[in-house]
Amino acid sequence: MVRRAGRGLVKNQVTITHEGDHIKVLSMGEKSFQLAVTLWTDVRDACQRHKCFDVLGIADTSVPIDTYDAFELADLFERLEIDEKFRIAWVELNPEAYRSVFFMESVLSNRGFPGRVFLELEEAKDWLLGSSES
Repeated sequence: MVRRAGRGLVKNQVTITHEGDHIKVLSMGEKSFQLAVTLWTDVRDACQRHKCFDVLGIADTSVPIDTYDAFELADLFERLEIDEKFRIAWVELNPEAYRSVFFMESVLSNRGFPGRVFLELEEAKDWLLGSSES
C-alpha cells in the first residue's frame, strides 16, 4: 500500500508491506497528526489482516509532527487498540527529527504503549525480531 499526500510536490509518502515476519512501514517527508491517523489506522489494519503485530517503521522526516500531538498519539493508539500484542521498532533516519520522535516514544511509553525509537536500522531489527524482551 502506498499513500501520497500533498499538492504539487509530494509532502509525504507512506508504504506499508508485509515482510513475512513483520510489517514494514516506510514514511518519508512531512509529518502531521492527520498523517499519523491515516498511517496508524493502515498499520493496524495490515497487522490484523496478516496476523502479524511486529512493526518496523523507517522514517526520513523533513518536518516533524508538532510536539503537542505526541499526547494525541497516545489517545489515537488507545482508540485503534494498539496494545501490548504489538511490538513497534521505529527508525528515524533524520537526526534532526529524532528528538521529536524520541519525545513521542517517551509519552507513549509512559502511557503503556509498545515500541522503541532507533537511529540505526540494524539495531531496530535486532530488537524487534531478535528477542521478545523490551
